[in-house]
Order: sequence, then structure tokens, then C-alpha cells
Amino acid sequence: MSKRDLYEVLGVSRQASADEIKKAYRQLARKYHPDVNREDPDASEKFKEISEAYEILSDPQKRAAYDRFGHDAFDPTRGAGGFGGGFGGGFGGFDFDDLGGGFGDLFDMIFGTGSSRARQRSNRPQRGADREIRMEITFEEALFGVEKDIQISRVEKCDHCKGTGAQPGSAVNTCPTCKGSGQVRSAQSTPFGRFETVRTCSRCNGEGKVIEKPCSKCRGTGHVKKARTINVRIPAGVDTGSRIRLQGEGEQGLRGGPPGDLYITLIVREHPRFERDGTTLITQLTIDFVQAALGDTVEIELPGGASHELHIPEGTQPGDVLTVRGKGAPSLHSQRQGDLKVVIQVSIPKKLSKRQKELLISFHEEDDKPGKKGIFEKFRDAMG
Repeated sequence: MSKRDLYEVLGVSRQASADEIKKAYRQLARKYHPDVNREDPDASEKFKEISEAYEILSDPQKRAAYDRFGHDAFDPTRGAGGFGGGFGGGFGGFDFDDLGGGFGDLFDMIFGTGSSRARQRSNRPQRGADREIRMEITFEEALFGVEKDIQISRVEKCDHCKGTGAQPGSAVNTCPTCKGSGQVRSAQSTPFGRFETVRTCSRCNGEGKVIEKPCSKCRGTGHVKKARTINVRIPAGVDTGSRIRLQGEGEQGLRGGPPGDLYITLIVREHPRFERDGTTLITQLTIDFVQAALGDTVEIELPGGASHELHIPEGTQPGDVLTVRGKGAPSLHSQRQGDLKVVIQVSIPKKLSKRQKELLISFHEEDDKPGKKGIFEKFRDAMG
């Protein structure tokens, strides 16, 4: 993980709201995505850095830990809040309750002896690890939603031994060393008194069972790595940075524990004609100066290939914005549809015929006379 300040990485202040952090991440993700910014050799590292920063600052608990302890909050070598850096002048406000097991677990953390309570927790069923992948989708897929099949490789229960780790037909015996507890106790006299320590049984690795003949497929682990196809439904209205959670599609749990979840972070490709700001779509339309002066009705193409008739009012100026209600992006969390903003550009012809030049000169000369006609009347007269 980068040691730069995470707020600095995203270009936001420490008081930034969750929406401001999300908006900053989306803008940077579009800018530095390796598939978009192929010319920058550092784009991949920059994209990774801003993704790591967003992963922490978008999570309220992780953000609170970072605000309090900085990068040390996520450094396993330093313990809780940099505790591994030494006692100094005391425990520095260290909360024993953070360990979940009181002073016994703190003693284990310092001297490496291990309390029975901590060991008992480690022998319980454990939930599988979560996984996260990134998926790139098109602009239209983000607007209208799509279903995709993805292939992932993950650890799953061995179907040959049903997760026992033993070859079918062979025995799974209780460990004779720990008597099935997975723990070995020993007593030790120290200058502080006599202490009893509990360690993981080295013979069965804390499982409490000894396999007579390991499974030929998983080699006794009870788990194998498999490639699996998963159908992902992406709802309409997602944007870069949106995350989809697939419950139970993460890594397999241990000792009968439930599997973890799979998180899919979406990256939306840029569109050549449309930009997006939340549920608002923005596009450019170029018209000629006659259409701008007299008005017109033109057909514009919408995302996905549909068309819409756009009325251009008389006297439209370059840079004017025409709004098409309900033709923007859908809201991810409601039935509301955003608007389409059409920014008008006026094309000025570079070459004119003699007749066209005469007409324009006539318009210009007549513009200075008393009782002059308006430009619209003059255009209509000239054009018949």
C-alpha cells in the first residue's frame, strides 16, 4: 500500500463527505484506468493507488481507523494502532477490549504463549475470505443493465472426499496427542509466577483429527482450487466505482464455516459522444447558422441507438444548452430518470457562393437602416 496520505491521493480534504470521496474516485478512475490511459506508463500504479485509497476511505470503519492511526492501522506488524512500536511511556490509550479476550490475550500477544480462549476461537468454524475483482463494462451496459458470465478461480470443498481430507473408505481418527482438542497445554515457572500456556497441537495442526490416508485429489486439505462460471446481473444506472456483492461466492470457509462474498467493482468505459454526471447525460450538437437563426427540428441519436426529435428554437446561440427531460441515465436507487443536456455548437461556413455573399452583405447593410427588418424576416425574404 502507498504511504502517501490517502486524502491527498484522491485530492479531497479530511472533512470530505462520502459523496465527495466517491465523485473524486470516479473521476480519477476514468483518468488513470490502464485501458483508457495507455500512453502513461505509470497509469496502472496510479489506478491501483487510488483504488486502495477509495477502498479504505469509502468504508466508515476503515476510514475512522485510518484517521486515528494512519497507515499503521493496516500494518499487521504493528498491531492495533501501532502497538508493536513499543510500550514507550505506557500503553498509550490502548484498549484491551479491542483484543476481545482481555489481559490473557494481551499476554499471549506479548510473550507468544497463547491463552485457551484465543485458541478455542481459532478452532471454531471460520468464514471464508471475501474476494474482489474489477469488471469493465460499456457505457450502454451501465445505463440499461446487463447480465454477464464471469469465470473465477477459487478454493472450494473437495468433492472427492466431501471436505474431510481423507481418502474415501479410510479412517479419520482422533488425534492421540491432544485427544481431539487441537490444543496442547504446558506449565511454565517464570519470575512472575507459574503460567499455563496452550498451544496448537503440532501433530494435527489444531484440527483434533488425524487422517489415516489423505485424499488423493486434495492431498488431505479438504479443499481444491476450481474454475467456476458465475452469472452476474448488473442493474441499470451503475457507474464507475459501483460495487456488486454476490453473497457466498467468495472463498470456502474452514471447518464448516460459511463461504465469503464476492465483490465486483465496475469500471465504465468512456463514450465518444456522451458524458455523464450522475443521472445527467451531456452531448454536443452542431447546427448551421441558418438553423440557429430560424429554428429547426432535428433528429438526435440517444445512447443505445434510439432517436429523438429535438426542437431548436429561433435565435439559438452557440453554447446554449437544450434540455430533453427523462432521456438521461436511470437512478440506481429509484425509478427516476435523469435528463439529457444538449450543448449547441454553430458551424460557420468557410466557403460561400457569390449569391450567398451578396445576401449576407445585403443583410449587413440593411441592419443599419431605420425601420429595418429583423434578421428572421430578412432570412425568410431571401429564402423565399
